[in-house]
Amino acid sequence: MRVLISGASGLVGTELRAQLKALGHEPISLVRRPAFDSTEVEWHPEHGFITEGAIETIDAVVNLAGATTGKLPWTKSYKKQLISSRLDSTRTLVNAIKAAKNKPRVLVSGSASGFYGDTADQTLDESAPKGTGFLSDLASQWEVEALKAEPDARVVLVRTTMVMSRKLGALGRLLPLLKLGIGGPLGPGNQWWAWISLRDEARAIIHLINNEDACGAFNLTAPEPATCADIVKGLASGLHRPAILPVPSFALKLAFGEGAQELLLCSQKMTADRLLASGFKFEHPTLKSSVDYVLGN
Repeated sequence: MRVLISGASGLVGTELRAQLKALGHEPISLVRRPAFDSTEVEWHPEHGFITEGAIETIDAVVNLAGATTGKLPWTKSYKKQLISSRLDSTRTLVNAIKAAKNKPRVLVSGSASGFYGDTADQTLDESAPKGTGFLSDLASQWEVEALKAEPDARVVLVRTTMVMSRKLGALGRLLPLLKLGIGGPLGPGNQWWAWISLRDEARAIIHLINNEDACGAFNLTAPEPATCADIVKGLASGLHRPAILPVPSFALKLAFGEGAQELLLCSQKMTADRLLASGFKFEHPTLKSSVDYVLGN
């Protein structure tokens, strides 16, 4: 397959490209500069531009573009960037798919667990309604734009959770503290944190590209639920360090504002049932297996 990828240089995009190559496929990266060779395509989504004819030889499009939500606190200008970076990219790709004579079979488009908002102990499958808050509104708008590619292409919406990676990613601020033995649960610690290993994130995307029956929303989350405290303690245990210094909610809100509540303190107990029912097999189905992967144990 020839797979066109936006956000190809990001954490998930880099892993996805590596896995596609290992499987004998041809990943094509969208870049915001002149293309160096045939493995790249120039685009400027803020202007709705993508190189003419770029879609014509593509089998699948994976849309991972978007400014990171992990850059805290969110200023008004950065929130605009979070919105535009996702919606402009998605519109540009959808328009290119619709205009192509030879259309790709599938668009796998990013979304996020934030779609559900803060849901306490409720178990969330893909039929759960949209929640409230900035991230919920953002994810919902993102999905609406992607679905406009139908019926020209099959559309899969990947509601991504916290990606656990050796390259830090979402754990970038937490792991260094835990290594020093000065970390601990964030806020109450009993909030549910949906999670998935980087390996499984990319593997799931490839699985959904190949599964011609897959369409609509899929929770990209591991099947074993875990709280914030579970994850912190699991990482600390793997590092042979204590994790006894909780960070109070008020301190997180003071430091990171709105993003603290929506990213760190909200509770989302997501189920992987739909992904499992589609035939996907996790490499890291348990928190321990994912921690061992992250820490290289």
